[in-house]
Amino acid sequence: MKAIIATVALATTLVSPALAATTCVRARDILSTHSDDGKLMTFRMRDGRVLVNHLQGICTDLRFEGFVWRVPGTEDICEREQSLKVIHSGQICILGKFEEVKDKPATP
Repeated sequence: MKAIIATVALATTLVSPALAATTCVRARDILSTHSDDGKLMTFRMRDGRVLVNHLQGICTDLRFEGFVWRVPGTEDICEREQSLKVIHSGQICILGKFEEVKDKPATP
């Protein structure tokens, strides 16, 4: 019985991340993108939201050069799935997790 419970617990742990919703944005809804450090990429959206993406690895050339999306047959830019290519160096960068930046509360 303990073995069954342990197996179910392990299976739940392994499956849970796969069940988490993937955040995607439409390319046409992005007003601008920017990265100061090659680790985080800021997305300003048409609806006023600001999203930060935690890039997988460090994309050093992204700080200095432009890039093109590698969007195969769709206009969705999805976390952990989408890659981009830095124009001059050819460096490939992969998006990580998106996080929405919330407005900071005003201090009294």
